[in-house]
Amino acid sequence: MDAATFRKAYGVSRETCERLEIFAALLTRWTKRINLVAPKTLDTLWSRHIADSAQLWTLRPDPCNTWLDLGSGGGLPGLVIAAIAAEENRTQITLVESDGRKSAFLATAAREMNLTPTIVTERIESLHLPKSSVISARALAPLPKLLELATQHAAPETVFLFPKGRNARSELTEAQRHWHIEQTEIASRTEADATILKITRAERRHDP
Repeated sequence: MDAATFRKAYGVSRETCERLEIFAALLTRWTKRINLVAPKTLDTLWSRHIADSAQLWTLRPDPCNTWLDLGSGGGLPGLVIAAIAAEENRTQITLVESDGRKSAFLATAAREMNLTPTIVTERIESLHLPKSSVISARALAPLPKLLELATQHAAPETVFLFPKGRNARSELTEAQRHWHIEQTEIASRTEADATILKITRAERRHDP
């Protein structure tokens, strides 16, 4: 997949695609210095990372006023979502990344893409942020730990969007030992053995 194929598949504007081309170039360049993505995945950057992130936007609730991306790292999915959301200009994106070097990448990329997300360089456990319409995280932690981190920033109506690989079912089974979860399992458009968990309820069990 290249930029033109991505644009056709996801129906984004030319301006959004140009922003994502800037992002792709920066991600490739910075990955040579810091660990943003696995270098061997750069040859399939548009499908493996950008399209994989963009598909989350199609799963958002309506309205979607705020989007919190935890462990944003190389801007996946956070900066991809911010680029697409800029077309509508009504969703405020917040990116959280505790690693200072990765946070610097996010700030640089956002500036060069002409985007204005909020970038927070703190540990997730230390955050005090308003509740968000959507909370996302990609390759951050197994689902039980992810729910511990994410639910503290959630309102009752928050939707969680968590891309998961082939272990999605086992992670869900493990999480359900300690959480009441209402979820939809959505097949990834980009990876045959991957799943997106769309969670609309997550409450910790208080069973004896």
